[in-house]
This record gives sequence, structure tokens and C-alpha cells, in this order.
Amino acid sequence: MATDETPTPDGQDAPASPPPAPESTGGWRRRFADRAMAVDAWLDTTLWKSFNWAVESWRRYATALRAFRVRGPARGFFELVGDAANLGTGGFVLLLALALPALEATKTDWRAKADYSVTFLDRWGNEVGRRGLMLNDSVPLTEFPDHLIKALIATEDRRFFEHFGIDVLGTARAIVANMRQQKVRQGGSSLSQQLAKNLFLTNERTLERKIKEAFLAVWLETHMTKQEILKLYLDRAYMGGGTHGVAAASQFYFGKSVRDIDLAEAAMLAGLFKAPTSYAPHVNLPAARARANDVLSNMVAAGFMTEGQVLGARRHPATPVDRARTNEQADYFLDYAFNAIRDMAPAEHTLVVRTTIDPEVQKKAEEVVENALRQNGEELDISQAAAVFMTPDGAVRAMVGGREYGASQFNRATDAARQPGSSFKPYVYLAALIGGKKPSSVVTDQPVCIGNWCPKNYGGGYYGRVTLMEAIARSLNSIPVQLTEQLGREKVAAVARAVGIDLPIKPDWPFVIGSSEVHMIDHAAGYAAFANGGYRVHPTPIDQVVASSNGRVLYDRSRDAPPPQRIFPPDKVAELNSMLNNAVETGTGARAKLDGIPAGGKTGTTQSSRDAWFCGFTGNLVGIVWVGNDDYRPMERVTGGMVPAPIWHDVMEFAHKGIELKQAPGFPPPRGVGPGAKVAATDPAKGLQPVPVSQDAARQKVLSAKATSAIGGLADRLRNAAPVDAMTKPPARSGALVPLSGEGRIRLAAPAAGLAAGGLVPIGR
Repeated sequence: MATDETPTPDGQDAPASPPPAPESTGGWRRRFADRAMAVDAWLDTTLWKSFNWAVESWRRYATALRAFRVRGPARGFFELVGDAANLGTGGFVLLLALALPALEATKTDWRAKADYSVTFLDRWGNEVGRRGLMLNDSVPLTEFPDHLIKALIATEDRRFFEHFGIDVLGTARAIVANMRQQKVRQGGSSLSQQLAKNLFLTNERTLERKIKEAFLAVWLETHMTKQEILKLYLDRAYMGGGTHGVAAASQFYFGKSVRDIDLAEAAMLAGLFKAPTSYAPHVNLPAARARANDVLSNMVAAGFMTEGQVLGARRHPATPVDRARTNEQADYFLDYAFNAIRDMAPAEHTLVVRTTIDPEVQKKAEEVVENALRQNGEELDISQAAAVFMTPDGAVRAMVGGREYGASQFNRATDAARQPGSSFKPYVYLAALIGGKKPSSVVTDQPVCIGNWCPKNYGGGYYGRVTLMEAIARSLNSIPVQLTEQLGREKVAAVARAVGIDLPIKPDWPFVIGSSEVHMIDHAAGYAAFANGGYRVHPTPIDQVVASSNGRVLYDRSRDAPPPQRIFPPDKVAELNSMLNNAVETGTGARAKLDGIPAGGKTGTTQSSRDAWFCGFTGNLVGIVWVGNDDYRPMERVTGGMVPAPIWHDVMEFAHKGIELKQAPGFPPPRGVGPGAKVAATDPAKGLQPVPVSQDAARQKVLSAKATSAIGGLADRLRNAAPVDAMTKPPARSGALVPLSGEGRIRLAAPAAGLAAGGLVPIGR
């Protein structure tokens, strides 16, 4: 019988092979899982083998090192060497990281005469000072007197010819001496370090600067000989009086070439390197002679001279030529002018510059500031003051950058950023006027809060409904905040930025009452825009720049300055000026009032009396005055009207004597001028335009302070009186107009009531 089975070799029947199964939908998942497991197995195996290899390698390495095991004293030596190698490698990397920023400064052409030598003249053409590097390559090092070189080395760096740029022993000795005295009595900087600072760095006292100074000193030693370093130091060091280098200083102080100075004069010059402003002989001759005597003692101690050789110089100290103190009075201004020359970057490097400074106004400003600080500084805890006075077109006439230039060269008039307080509010009011408000617009002075910020008035109370004219005169705080709420902060910030005030992109709300810091020079430019009728002002100390070599005029302000740019509508500026004039006449700036000369201005006082300002102007001059402390220490309840306003008044009163008076927009004409006289109006775009003065205005007399106060008080009472419906009728017979209480109407009163004809008599309240 037929069968489908196939016999196997062992005689058993094998079942037929089943047919292949169809492709399952889960086959790809199975294959993926198989491959993933294979990868996982390979990874586990590799990691296991690597770990075993590392362990075995470390075991073999440790076994090999046993052959080099050192015991006893040698072990300590090798451990020290190993630690030193590790620390040295790390230290080298650190030093390299610190050296790179310092060495970046050497990429410039530092050997060239990279700075300017400038002789400054005042606005009348008289010399007021010098700035810049006075390089004198015509006097080689070999022609400098030997006693001058010895005086310098003995006093500043006795190991100059022995060290590599850093005097390690001298620095250690100075550190020990300073620790013993618990104050800085000795400096550890070598001549190379001092030259590096003069060439590449600033005078800031920071660790970073000292590190850079050290690296640059070593760099100088590797690129220059000792003689070259010494010559460059003698040429570049600041020597006081606006001079740089001993050659210029010798000519300035003694009126002779450096080749001809004697031992006493050399000792006095060598004493200037430490503190030129403190030991300048034309400023403090006793201090200069005492310092020169110390230099002579140093020369004896260093073995350069004997006591007998210096005895003549001790008995007959040097006498400088007569130099008026006026050359030192304008130091802050001259620094400002010199920086302006650098910004101009003229091609010539030896220049004569006619500046905008008025030396008489400058002298008066310094005197008034110093007198105010002497009278009030200790009692009110005021240590510093600054002031800027400029014309409405930006020509700076005087600048006081601090109380004493010799003690601090930091110019607070240009470089300090301080909160302006309420002196910032005119920018808010101007924005409101541009937005449609009027000086007579009424706003309610009341508590106002924005989030958690609730500004209050200085006295704590509120005045209710007031006009903008009254609000700025009383320096109310809620009104600018409410105006800014209506306008938007962007519009107020735009007004401040338009005059040059630097504000954050999105200033916080307190900026509307003066919390954002400003620079005094920028604030002065803002008030100058009010004085000139709404033109942008770029403050400048420069009128003309002339090349000394050929007399060519490189810059002339009247020729090269950009034309005035109007930034505010003239009618709105005039309205603001009328408000600022009222603030001086009847408000917080009353102590700034000038007899017969209309002025406008605003006081400013910051939180805890850290800053006090008065910012004001006439048609002729703009003045900004600040008092405070460099460390932001609060003063004793000092306000802008207390100390700054009287300073402003005294300087402005002096500056306006004997000059043609100009009328600022929105101001009344100057009082006390003769009938038919003309007053020049301030307008940078059109020049000075004479404005006729009426007969009545010309005959105006100046009221006494008592009368002005009485009238101001009466005006306040009338403004705060209850409203009256003033319906009047012509008097029958010769009666008086009498307001009636109750109805608020007005009726006639007969002469029998004992009233003067035409007199107003209140009945009732």
C-alpha cells in the first residue's frame, strides 16, 4: 500500500517537515530586541575588560614603583621636589593668565610721543596752565647733573641697578616697615614699576593694577637698558604745576635749564616724584624744603655724598621763581580741557589752546565753595562740593571739581554720578507742558502709591489742589509722579535723554523725582537748553586749537562746531522758565534770588540728605552746584536751598557785574535798567537779538526780602481762600464793594460805614 512516509536509516519512520509559517507581524521587534541584547552584551564585556585592564595596569605600575621607593631623609627631599614641581606648574599657568592682560598694553607704539603737550590760554588769551607730556630729547642722560641722578636713585630706588624690575628686598623692607607703623609709610615700587604705571596704567589702587605693574616692569627690563629706563622716567614723571619731566619742571620752578640746577634745587626736584601736588614749591614752599632735606639725608644714607657735601644745600635751600597760584586754580578745568583735546585727536601734538574759562569767575567760584565748606562743613558734615558754570550755548566758564585738587584729582563735576533729587523735576514738567499742560493747570497734591513705592513731600504734608507753577515752586513729589502716570515714563525719559542725561533703558518709577544718577556736566547741559530756548547743548572748554609748530588753526569753535539743534518747542520752554523763575522768586530757591536779574532754578535734595543741589540759570549763565560726601555719607539735613543755593547766588552775582544782560525765554526783563534800554535775548540759532524794554519795566524797583515775603504770604492766603462768585455792580455814590458772607454775593456799602471809597472790605469770615 502506498505511503507518504520516508524510511529513516535506522528503520524508523520520520514525520514529514511542516510547511513554512507565514511572516509574523512581530518579527522585526524580535530582531531589534536580539540586536539590542547583542550590543548590551558587547558593552558590558568591554567595560568589564577595561576595568580589569586598568586595575591590572595600576597593580603593575605600583609594583614597578616599589623599586624606586626612597626612605629616610631622601624621601622628604623628593616629596618636596615633587610638590614644588606641581605648584610651580600651577603657578606658571596662573602667572601666564595674569601676564597676558598686562602685556596687551605693550602692543601700542609706547615709545613714541603718544600724548599731547598743550599750553592753555583763558578766553582773553592769557596763559592759565599746561598739560601733557613735555618730552625734551635735547637733554641726553649724560648731561643731567650727577647730583640729580643720585638724588633720584637715593630717594626712589637705591637698588635700581641691581634688581630685575622688582626690588624684592626693598618691597619686603617696605612691608615690614608699614606693618610696624600700621600705615603706609614706605613704597615698595621700583623705578621700573613706576615707569610702567606712567606709561601703561592708571593711578587706581587695586591689586589688579599692582599685578600688571609688576609684569610690565619686568617686560621693560627685558626690552630696555637701565639707562633708557632712567631717561624715560626722568622725562615722563609728573612733577606738579602741570609739568611732566625734570627738564620742564626745572624751567617751571627755577627758570633755568636742568643742566644748570644745583644740589639744593636737584633735591627739591627729586622730592616731587613722591607727591608732586603736595610738595610743589610754588604751592607749599615749607613742605617742599622739608622734603628736599629728606632727600639730602637719603643721599648721605645711601653713601652717595657725605654730610659735609650736603651741608651747604641744607643751609641754603632752593628758592623757586614766583609762580602765581592762579596757574593751579583751574586744575580741574585744565584736566577737563586736556581730555577734550585727546578726544579731538588732532594730528599735531604740541598745541596752544584758547579755552572758554573766565579766570575771574573761576577764582570766585573756588573762593565761594571753599568759604561755604569752611563755614558749614564740620557742623553739617559736608566734605565735598563741585560746581559748573557755563554759557547757554555750552562754553564752560568755571569748574570746581572738588575741594582740593592736591588731595584728590577726581573731578566730581565731570566724572561723579550722583542722584539729582528734585532738580530732575523740570524735565518732568517740560514733558507735561509739551503734552498739553499749562503752568496754570491744576493737579491735586495727595498721597500716591505705585506698587510699594509711596513718595511723600519733604515736610510730610499735602497741599490739595495746586497749579503746576505752585507745585514746582514748593518742590512737591506727588505731582511729577501723577504727571508721569498720565504721560508715560517713556516720554519723560525722552525729554531727559534729549538734553544728554544718561538713563536706563527702562527706568524705575522713582527716577521722576531724581533717583537715577546723573553727571553734573550733563545736568548743566540740560539747564542750558532751558536758558537758550530749547536747543541741545554740548558743553565744551575749547574755543580754538592752534599748532605750535606753524601757527595753523586746527579747530575754531565758531567755524567748526555743529549748528545748534532745536530739541524742544520754544513756547513750552518759555512756560517752563516762567515756572522756574517763580521757584526762585517765591519757592525753595529763594536764597538764589539775584537783585535786579531774573533767574530760574530748582533745588534738589536726595534721601537722607546724601546729595544737595541747586541748578539755575539767567539769560547769561547757567550754574550747577552740588555738595555732599564722596562715601555717600548723609549730611545733617542739608537741602539744596540751604548751602548750594547761596553758593550759586554769590558766584552768579559776581559773574553778572559789568556785563550786558541777556533775557532768557519766559523771564521778565532785567530790573533796574534805564528807560528805553535794550536787553539781548538768548538764542543760539539767531545770535543775540535785542529786546526792547518798556518804560514801566525799566522803572521797576527791587522789593526788600521782607516785602517780598509778605506779598508771597498774602498770595498764598488768597489762593487758599474760599471761592467767591464775584458779581459786581458800579458803586452808587462813592460806596465800596463788600463781599457778603453766606450768599457770596457782592453789594454796595455806603460811605457812612466809615470805609475809604473804593476799598474792598470782607464781612463775615
